[in-house]
Amino acid sequence: MSGNMKTMDGNAAAAWISYAFTDVAAIYPIPPSTPMAENVDEWAAKGKKNLFGRPVRLMEMQSEAGAAGAVHGALQAGALTTTFTASQGLLLMIPNLYKIAGELLPGVFHVSARALATNSLNIFGDHQDVMAVRQTGCAMLVENNVQQVMDLSAVAHLAAIAGRIPFINFFDGFRTSHEIQKIEVLAYEQLATLLDRPALERFRRQALHPDHPVIRGTAQNPDIYFQEREAGNRFYLALPDLVESYMAKITALTGREYHLFNYHGAPDAERVIIAMGSVCDTVQEVVETLNAAGEKVGLLSVHLYRPFSLAHFFAQLPASVQRIAVLDRTKEPGAQAEPLCLDVKNAFYQRDDAPLIVGGRYALGGKDVLPNDIAAVFDNLRQPLPKDGFTLGIVDDVTFTSLPARQEPLAVSHAGITACKFWGMGSDGTVGANKSAIKIIGDNTPLYAQAYFSYDSKKSGGITVSHLRFGDRPITSPYLIHRADFIACSQQSYVDRYDLLEGLKPGGTFLLNCSWSEAELEQHLPVSVRRYLAQEKIDFYTLNAVDIARELGLGGRFNMLMQAAFFKLTAIIDPQTAADYLKQAVEKSYGSKGASVIEMNQRAIELGMAALRRVTVPAHWATLEAPAPQATTLMPDFIRDILQPMNRQRGDLLPVSAFAGMEDGTFPSGTAAWEKRGIALEVPVWQPDGCTQCNQCAFVCPHAAIRPALLSAEEQDAAPAGLLSKPAQGAKDYHYHLAISPLDCSGCGNCVESCPSRGKALQMVSLDSQRAMAPVWDYALGLAPKDNPFRKTTVKGSQFETPLLEFSGACAGCGETPYARLITQLFGDRMLIANATGCSSIWGASAPSMPYTTNHRGHGPAWANSLFEDNAEFGLGMMLGGQAIRQQIAEEMTRALALPVSDALHAAMRQWLAQQDEGEGTRERADRLSALLAAEKEGVPLLEQLWQNRDYFVRRSQWIFGGDGWAYDIGFGGLDHVLASGEDVNILVFDTEVYSNTGGQSSKSTPVAAIAKFAAQGKRTRKKDLGMMAMSYGNVYVAQIAMGADKDQTLRAIAEAEAWPGPSLVIAYAACINHGLKAGMRCSQREAKRAVEAGYWHLWRYHPQREAEGKTPFILDSEEPEESFRDFLLGEVRYAALHKTTPDLADALFRQTEDDARARFRQYQRLAGEEYAVG
Repeated sequence: MSGNMKTMDGNAAAAWISYAFTDVAAIYPIPPSTPMAENVDEWAAKGKKNLFGRPVRLMEMQSEAGAAGAVHGALQAGALTTTFTASQGLLLMIPNLYKIAGELLPGVFHVSARALATNSLNIFGDHQDVMAVRQTGCAMLVENNVQQVMDLSAVAHLAAIAGRIPFINFFDGFRTSHEIQKIEVLAYEQLATLLDRPALERFRRQALHPDHPVIRGTAQNPDIYFQEREAGNRFYLALPDLVESYMAKITALTGREYHLFNYHGAPDAERVIIAMGSVCDTVQEVVETLNAAGEKVGLLSVHLYRPFSLAHFFAQLPASVQRIAVLDRTKEPGAQAEPLCLDVKNAFYQRDDAPLIVGGRYALGGKDVLPNDIAAVFDNLRQPLPKDGFTLGIVDDVTFTSLPARQEPLAVSHAGITACKFWGMGSDGTVGANKSAIKIIGDNTPLYAQAYFSYDSKKSGGITVSHLRFGDRPITSPYLIHRADFIACSQQSYVDRYDLLEGLKPGGTFLLNCSWSEAELEQHLPVSVRRYLAQEKIDFYTLNAVDIARELGLGGRFNMLMQAAFFKLTAIIDPQTAADYLKQAVEKSYGSKGASVIEMNQRAIELGMAALRRVTVPAHWATLEAPAPQATTLMPDFIRDILQPMNRQRGDLLPVSAFAGMEDGTFPSGTAAWEKRGIALEVPVWQPDGCTQCNQCAFVCPHAAIRPALLSAEEQDAAPAGLLSKPAQGAKDYHYHLAISPLDCSGCGNCVESCPSRGKALQMVSLDSQRAMAPVWDYALGLAPKDNPFRKTTVKGSQFETPLLEFSGACAGCGETPYARLITQLFGDRMLIANATGCSSIWGASAPSMPYTTNHRGHGPAWANSLFEDNAEFGLGMMLGGQAIRQQIAEEMTRALALPVSDALHAAMRQWLAQQDEGEGTRERADRLSALLAAEKEGVPLLEQLWQNRDYFVRRSQWIFGGDGWAYDIGFGGLDHVLASGEDVNILVFDTEVYSNTGGQSSKSTPVAAIAKFAAQGKRTRKKDLGMMAMSYGNVYVAQIAMGADKDQTLRAIAEAEAWPGPSLVIAYAACINHGLKAGMRCSQREAKRAVEAGYWHLWRYHPQREAEGKTPFILDSEEPEESFRDFLLGEVRYAALHKTTPDLADALFRQTEDDARARFRQYQRLAGEEYAVG
């Protein structure tokens, strides 16, 4: 180990290098590349200097297209400019990539390569995005691991400056971008010696400048365009040697050898794999293993993909090669082969010594590639006729592209490396604790370390698995741990759900966080777990971290206890030394939170080590017989064959045939109801005596896990034991029951906080005490549908309507889902939803669990996601498509009025034509018309045609959902155009005032003073008033709402918006986990109330119809603010943190943001108070 060793991930390595060479960074957040830009922003805020003695100037743009435009402009102005992107973001940059390459500008685009959205969204790594830009004229450089990102990113910047060609510098998204490794860091002093200063000076001198003006970006005709395109060839011809020379300089600095193509393996290899990216490290492990067994195999790792230099390619490839397999991490449907394979085949064209070449696809969407998969590729090359166009790591039983799995698994040596696996739940602190552990070991010991974290798509409360390796040599295994020395599980409920011990080595260690005694373990641990523990002689420990954390005052944050226990059990470093390091880390992390928080966490470290219990595994566990399989519940095929295996972490094993009929990405509605995750620590229990039947608890529930039900006398008599009820107020003959689903509740507590009875009607109790109530919930849900005895546009009445959004993957206490759920209760049976990518698309449709569901008739919201930037246009297109078909029906029905039909059908058709665009009563009119047509259509083609299209009789309610990142920023142009169209669409903006889905970046909705990513020192520009802008059209219904502040106003605004026959925009305040509510997310609804009472958020409606009636169209629903604005701000970490670090700046910005809010309120008062005259 030499030089300056640091523990960091690939994104941090790329950011470190890029910062050195960058004057300006223009960015837009997109996973998994955002942390690169966040690092740059953070360093710039702290005044860190680049190679030119200045902090980087970073600008967050409104979209990736905007970022690329700003990069282009900054380069033309003579500033070295960088951006960081991936996936759809890179695709939005394509027009500017052509421009920047064509104008020979030295920009660098760092890309954490990622899958593209096709029939689904996937944020994980592959090469579909970078392969979509290989034709733009940018050079393309690729790295295989974190150390290479550090070393070769410098080559991209240096060669761009010296060669005048922009570079796309890429590495695998998540697998490399987020893998934490101990690497050698290149010092800025070293990098400075490599910079071609004269080339940089020429670039700066050629910049656009009025002192020596030139014209660029001209319009050219057929006479010269072609020639000028060809004039640039010499730069591309010179680039490979230039890149090779810089690689030689990096090699001289580091001792790590780099070439455009690096060969590893037998010098006389006969079978060779050619690939690029993280898979190369896996291939290298396999090559070493096979060659040690006497085989002759090798790997050619591609670094400079464009320009593709044949001279350098053949210089590295052994002349002995007879067979080549090319691995591509992309898919080009309809092509003869994937891009790298075509390049390699082309390289050998017309060569006499051409080997046999086959190609294959692997690891799309981040799928893991194991040594065994690579061994299968080498086995394939041995066949008389190797399979071409193969796939790796899946079972394709439809088109039979997959390679057969190896009979004998390949044993790759991991001697000297300890592998540890941690099962956790999103937001329980497990991942954070492991990141801390890896840094402690990496930065304080001579050991090498690697960490990678796999997640599902739940916002919080989902499953996380941390994969940590430690060893005395560099760790080059870019795949998940399948053979572990140590496994820990932070959630006792997981023992029934997942195969936690799979791959735990004989004699390994298992740590379980649970509250069970040794005797209770016998009762709670499944037979398979007990048998494995005994048969494999596992050292088994338990720790009751939950109760200890609660006693210490840490609430549900038990991660420090588990981390301390890990250090004690693995003894990777001396436990006492580890405890000291942990305590130092606590002081650093929690220093700003006060002495008591530090003390609690330091005590947790001591108890985590002291309170461990070693479990004596009874010998008889080894011979336990597996219980007889239980009779399975009747369930849909999809649930049995896809949802359940995926939720058991077995989705990787599903064959291609499992998705027959789903090739276009279609999933059935309502599948989330089958999950029953049971993730809450506490759930509400109903106390009927204190209940006023107001239904406010159901109104605010983010997961629709609490619902009122009305029971007839017969249903009351047949109810299971435990179903409590009382006479229903306002609905005589019925009994009222408040149904609660303990296994679907996320335990946020908003219901208790919102209850006007103040703890008399609802209280939180442990989940375990309520598990037996699940059948009561099932019974309540199965009750006969009843007509709503109340108006559904009242708070109470709305909750007797079935919610058609339930049990989503949103965070506990989410501020967004209650709005969406409420809209489905009002209009769900006829809704179409276009949903922008973001939090609402992830909690709304993460495979396999679909929370949008159907009513008892099978009707419900039809939901689709296109992209992030085009959601308004997508929703408008949906509406236009349906409208076109309905207009055709209207024409046919008008003709049908002339037919000799019954009076009833004639009247029904006339009524439908007169009221076809009215939402109220549309379902009843459609049902009546359909029934009459069914009776009379026989032998009448026109009536037959109408009946065939009866699905379109109901007037659809078109909704467009998205967050503020979409509505205020990337999608604003489209949203503005759709509002201006005058068409009848309804837009709901979940306004969290940050990019919630990508981790809390600043948007134009973020107010002054808020700390957000890309606003590390507090945002300085005021919040955009989207509502006022929309109002300026005059024919758009606009409202600002906050459910926690005024439930009636929320309902009224949503109902008015849907009824308005033109465009409507509803902006909904949504408290978010990113805000850092000091009261916790159990108070997310109360936070919205505080926001309004303090004058931070204002409630109002603008109704164009009132103007026609001679009234003021603007209605201000907010009262004069009475609560302290400052106290509200200090109740959220996003504001309070700024006050801790820079109190004077915070005070000034707090005043500014309060003044902004006051000014807005005064403006609204003027609008509401104006006398309005028609004419």
